[in-house]
Amino acid sequence: MTDEVLVTVEASGLRRVMGVAMLAVIGVLLLYVAASKPPSLAWLAFLLGIGLGALWLSVRMWQATSHKIELTEKVLRCTDGTVIAQVCDIEAIDRGFFAFKPSNGFLIRTATPGARVWLPGLWWRAGRRIGIGGVTPGSQSKTMSEILAAMIAQRSMGS
Repeated sequence: MTDEVLVTVEASGLRRVMGVAMLAVIGVLLLYVAASKPPSLAWLAFLLGIGLGALWLSVRMWQATSHKIELTEKVLRCTDGTVIAQVCDIEAIDRGFFAFKPSNGFLIRTATPGARVWLPGLWWRAGRRIGIGGVTPGSQSKTMSEILAAMIAQRSMGS
């Protein structure tokens, strides 16, 4: 077994800019409405909160999508140094239409739970579930999920 990267998933430049721009525009519009004519104090607080939240999320997405997800024979990792999952710990992959998964992505279920992590537009983890995808191309995610599924099938036949 080597540490050779089998496949990567990354956000393309256009997808990255479009996703961040949409969130930023929503944030700016909500702040504009709050500043121009808020209907009441409660609505003002709501519009300010959601508008600032959207701007914060757009900055987080810009930072997160600068990284890539890499699959090796041993680990699924992010280029920021985070090990997303050990391949030997992955139990199942869900690519189904009704799966609670990111856009253009897939869902992984692991044997052991991990800390909650969210890199908007790239991947998230909540307990034993990991979502890969978002503003990533579907072709890259599909290739990664198929290679992972083959690795899991090979592992289950060997044991």
